[in-house]
Amino acid sequence: MAELHKGATLTPTKPELVQAWMASQRWYAGKGTSPSVRRLASWRLGDPAGEVGVETLIVSDDSGPAPVVYQVPLTYRGAPVPELEHALVGVMEHSVLGRRWVYDAPHDPVYAAQLLELVQGRVRAESTAASDAFDDTVVAQPGRTWTRAVTVRSSKVLSGEQSNTSVILDCVDAAGEPVPVIVKVFRMLSAGENPDVVLQSALVEAGSRRVPAVVGSVAGQWPEPDGDGEAGAEGERTAYGHFAFAQEFLPGVEDAWRVALAALRSGEDFTAPARALGEATAEVHSMLATALGTTPVGTDTVREILDGMRERYASAGSEVAALHDHDDAVAAIFDAAEHVNWPALQRIHGDYHLGQVLHTPDGGWVLLDFEGEPLRPLSERTQPDQWIRDIAGMLRSFDYAGGAVEHASDAPDVSARDWVTSAQSAFLDGYAATSGEDPRSRPALLAAFELDKAMYEVVYEVRNRPSWVDIPLAAIERLASGFETTTTAPQEDAE
Repeated sequence: MAELHKGATLTPTKPELVQAWMASQRWYAGKGTSPSVRRLASWRLGDPAGEVGVETLIVSDDSGPAPVVYQVPLTYRGAPVPELEHALVGVMEHSVLGRRWVYDAPHDPVYAAQLLELVQGRVRAESTAASDAFDDTVVAQPGRTWTRAVTVRSSKVLSGEQSNTSVILDCVDAAGEPVPVIVKVFRMLSAGENPDVVLQSALVEAGSRRVPAVVGSVAGQWPEPDGDGEAGAEGERTAYGHFAFAQEFLPGVEDAWRVALAALRSGEDFTAPARALGEATAEVHSMLATALGTTPVGTDTVREILDGMRERYASAGSEVAALHDHDDAVAAIFDAAEHVNWPALQRIHGDYHLGQVLHTPDGGWVLLDFEGEPLRPLSERTQPDQWIRDIAGMLRSFDYAGGAVEHASDAPDVSARDWVTSAQSAFLDGYAATSGEDPRSRPALLAAFELDKAMYEVVYEVRNRPSWVDIPLAAIERLASGFETTTTAPQEDAE
């Protein structure tokens, strides 16, 4: 265990150092603002060599209207490490130990190795309040079906993530066999269990082969800031949530987005893979419903969901005036959806698209990242939802694949519409064949969820990529006009 130097002074302090660095990180939610950082809690991991300090800070950013809690793991070294220059948080003076170079810990191999030891239950979190003491508020939960004890040989942070930090670990088991692992370090913390941990663990324990194996997770407590940004006093409420999640890593495989784009560009038929993806999706939905239960949908819940859709449509229309061309048709879809027979609520993926699925050479489609839509509060993402939301998300993703190829083409008359339509139909065929529930049997409900997703896309594109806004706008036009052609058909049974 590390020796703590009580009474030592730090210049700058840890919160000051983190505050100056945090605004430039991809996972910092307050883009364009200056953080105001306050420490809430901390815990440590030991370095077997006794050379590197390893500490995780739980901090509150009080710069916005409400405090936001972040996890900031750090390592402290007595000399600079050239290989970690890109991960340098800053330099501080320790009144006892002298100059200390502080690094963003997920990039540091010492932290990566010890975090996996903690996940597997082979070490314990250590206290920052006293030397030679453990912190029992931080608890590891090894995967119940994971039987291979592994050690880390090297580590590498996965680039490109926005809201978390994932570290790919090159590991070996006791026999020296390679066992790749990926550990996700959750950056923004909220009270409650992370759905990525809960849903994937439930699927693995139910025997699903549609998700990677679970190595384990780490969860803990921290004082919950109140609405004024002040830490709760002793005896007041504390928050509990997940800090990290480790799972099997599947190297050398491509996600479905890249597979679909390659097929589009080469003119390959994609109906067989799309149908298989529909079958895999239905299988996962069925296992989640069995493992975690379902809830009948009441009238109030239906109205609440649809009212949210109407509000988002109005908000999108305030930014993109062209949406108002479809006001009547969109209103008719939402109104019709209110009177159909809704499926039971259950846990779902929540942010389902082609980038969340991997195609393995021997295992078919494997689903990833069950956190749900990262911009939604955790309290919402942990609630049961409509499985049709996942279906709508994947249908929109096929449409975006077609749009991406069309945008990349120099020929103005290039159309991927036939490919998109056939892939979407095959996906729905596969889902219906496996689940016994054809989403197309509820056209108003499916159209409502597709519209809701497309409205989100319109706002995103206008704000970030205006030249692509035609993709979701065209989808809204197709949905609106397509629904008009079905209104003369018999309506679904009312609930």
